[in-house]
Amino acid sequence: MIGHQVLLAVGDSTSRVLPIKKDGDRYRIRFGTEFGFHPDVLTSTMDSVISATRIAKGYVVEVISCDSGQVVHSWEVAAIEADNTTPCRGRAQPVSSYELRITILEPDPAAFQDHGNADEAGISVLGIYKDRTLIVLILAVLALVALVGVLLERRARSSTNVDTHVVRIGEFLFDKRNMELSYKNERVRLTSKEADLLQLLSASANDTVEREAILASVWGDEGDYVGRTLDVFISKLRKKLEADANVRIVNVRGVGYKLVMGP
Repeated sequence: MIGHQVLLAVGDSTSRVLPIKKDGDRYRIRFGTEFGFHPDVLTSTMDSVISATRIAKGYVVEVISCDSGQVVHSWEVAAIEADNTTPCRGRAQPVSSYELRITILEPDPAAFQDHGNADEAGISVLGIYKDRTLIVLILAVLALVALVGVLLERRARSSTNVDTHVVRIGEFLFDKRNMELSYKNERVRLTSKEADLLQLLSASANDTVEREAILASVWGDEGDYVGRTLDVFISKLRKKLEADANVRIVNVRGVGYKLVMGP
């Protein structure tokens, strides 16, 4: 019931958190759906929620892969900040089935502040503490799920909006449709032949494209004279690409040309 109400509160009426299993001071949380996550998002979400509610001063969080049973991400927050241990962050985890294991190492005394002395309050206070802990853990997990959903939605939206006619060549953006090169705030127009030639070379970046293949693809049957003008077009492209020293067109003697990207 609590989990359902919290889900509704964050605007999620479909995701499901399975019943939380408690083993001493460890809480095991599983989900009714697979998801991917970024370690930075998970760590900051859990830490901020637990810190704001003062449920624990020291705790360990582990993310377990349900498929392999291996720990894919974990960190510890100790009562003394200098003892905190956080792993290297940054690598996003793929969509899969995960279990969260949260171990309370040291409860925060502030959890009992509104109920007087813990020894005097006895079992009733401990009961309140346990209920409050479960609620906070659910909130933290649901916040994570909500953030993951937002990130996935943004990623899907950005992927949908990607212009497939624009490719990156070093620091340049090459707009094949509009025959244009962009470098920082500058734009350079290309002729149709220059655009066709650059498209062919960029499609095989760092690989040699044979001279005959270039002539057949860009000029077709326009005559033998184009063989003598190919070098002229290569020279023009080199000048238009010279703003980025890591992008260059190399002549492979007796074979063809290669668009090289990199130091």
